[in-house]
Amino acid sequence: MIIEFTIGNYLSFKDKRTLNLESSTITEYDENVTKFCNHKILKSAVVYGANSSGKSNLIKAMSTMRRLVTHSSRLSSTDKLSIVPFLLSTETENSPSYFEVLFLLNDGRYRYGFEVDNSYVISEWLFKLSKSKESPLFIRDKDKIEVTETFSEASGLEEKTRENGLFLSVVDQFNGPTSKKIMKWFNNWVTISGLKHEDYRGITLDMLEKELSKSQLENFYRSLDLGFQELNLIVSELTPEKLALRKIPSDLLSKIIADFKGGKLATLETLHKKYDSKGKFVDYRKFDLDEQESAGTNKIVDISGAIFKTLSEGNVLVIDELDAKLHPLLTIAIIHLFNSPVYNNNNAQLIFATHDTNLLTYGNFRRDQIYFTEKDKYEATDLYSLVEYKVDDSVKVRKDRSFEKDYIAGRYGAIPFIGEFNMLF
Repeated sequence: MIIEFTIGNYLSFKDKRTLNLESSTITEYDENVTKFCNHKILKSAVVYGANSSGKSNLIKAMSTMRRLVTHSSRLSSTDKLSIVPFLLSTETENSPSYFEVLFLLNDGRYRYGFEVDNSYVISEWLFKLSKSKESPLFIRDKDKIEVTETFSEASGLEEKTRENGLFLSVVDQFNGPTSKKIMKWFNNWVTISGLKHEDYRGITLDMLEKELSKSQLENFYRSLDLGFQELNLIVSELTPEKLALRKIPSDLLSKIIADFKGGKLATLETLHKKYDSKGKFVDYRKFDLDEQESAGTNKIVDISGAIFKTLSEGNVLVIDELDAKLHPLLTIAIIHLFNSPVYNNNNAQLIFATHDTNLLTYGNFRRDQIYFTEKDKYEATDLYSLVEYKVDDSVKVRKDRSFEKDYIAGRYGAIPFIGEFNMLF
């Protein structure tokens, strides 16, 4: 589980800002908190803010850290790291970006982070909390790596680390037990775009092939009242005719056929009831999911596999624009799965960005689960939670306030300033 995620000098984040998922001392919605390794951790967090305020950049930062960790071993010594610092200040435009995550595994608490620019790993560190004391496992400063005795699995691997590669990844390649656990944790940290979610349908397809998880997904679809009776996975031989029906450009179609000759094509069909003129059920009609179901239904199906895989394995799921294409009640249903002590009993976490203010009223969020992003006059993003926000710089927000009404009224900041439209004419 994530305790804290900190980002600095990356995209719109100039100074270090932290998303803190350790629960505060407030008492509302205790079911939204889980106790793990002697820490009380929030099961979910929601991020609000105006367009271009930095919400998506926070999600990108989490995705980028995961990418750098899980793909480090695949890079060559000349590959770039695709890092963009805060470019609107002479202080930061040529400085490294900062990434750090404090997280829990079954054997305790770890703190791992690094500073990188587009070409090099400037620094890197890994600490573990042991008996109330945080001890270093390794510390890297440019080309110097110091490994402590408690991290013997990394001994002798210092010279095998590229300037643009992470030392943790190198130790994992040599089967270090601690590094393998940490790499597995990062690999199970899933980040999804709520607008471009098609790439995650594969997880759903895998789950539909297994009886237990298929039943779980079908019950979920049925409870959301999506209109269809069943969702069936159809696997057939890959042919030019079937691919042509998917409206793939001809040049790309030829390449797919050449690359995957003899392969299989997986499609999803929904089953709907058909009635006669008197309203009597007479048969079922099959619909192609992509062609005949709504964009919202397609999104639910695409991300449902990732949702239930995260819940069953106790992973971390990060979603940008969770509410896009979805009815507010569907979004609330997803949130309640993660905050539920019944459905989320493996310490899974959901972190998401949204514009849906209904959730501030009906999402049953604690004040420490609600975060805001707002840019200052220098276009740098600030990140703060509702529990730490002070109205008029003195009084903290009470739990009996109407969070949605206050937010729309600008009481907490993080909203767009709308000018006078009549000035346009």
